[in-house]
Amino acid sequence: MPLYKTIQPNSQTTVKIWKITEPFTDLMQSVDLKPKSLQRVLGMKSELHQRGFLSVRHLLKEFGYTDVELHYDSNGKPYLKDGKYISITHSFTFSAIIISDFKIGIDIEKQRDKIVRIANRFIGYENQYLVEKHSDYMKKLTAIWCIKESLYKLFATPGLSFKQHTLVIPFTFNDETTTAWIDYKDKKHRFNANYFEFEGFTCAYVFPK
Repeated sequence: MPLYKTIQPNSQTTVKIWKITEPFTDLMQSVDLKPKSLQRVLGMKSELHQRGFLSVRHLLKEFGYTDVELHYDSNGKPYLKDGKYISITHSFTFSAIIISDFKIGIDIEKQRDKIVRIANRFIGYENQYLVEKHSDYMKKLTAIWCIKESLYKLFATPGLSFKQHTLVIPFTFNDETTTAWIDYKDKKHRFNANYFEFEGFTCAYVFPK
């Protein structure tokens, strides 16, 4: 399948999402990979991960970039040499890229009950408004995880704790936007957080407020 969705939250930022329906061979045929990327994708044991990796390269093409122009720093954070900021995610059958003039982060997660079992690992402040027995508890946890994962990708600082250093202000799914904070080493950073659901998945992306 070609491009699934394009979103422009502001004039400096674009999100593109790909639904991964193509087989590995089709995805491989239409992208040019640098030797390091080719070695990496061929070394992956899971075809699902291979297809996710290649779909990201197709999204790069949608933005007008090639695999050669994508690099990673010592913390594993992707960057582009033209000065634009980039964040990448993929989960099962969806992948996404966000590119902006300022620091950003994005995450996609499949909505699964598993997240309820690990909630205590990343939920802190949010316990003040979450109701465990509520029908949307699992979906809210997934949205919060996506937002916090996006913050982590944006901040890219070793030692940042989801539970201790990030928080998400109360929200409803109708709003599709909220405020999130990073409180780290006596400094507070405020961000816009956008989120939405589609086909059993949740996507969130963050940028400075």
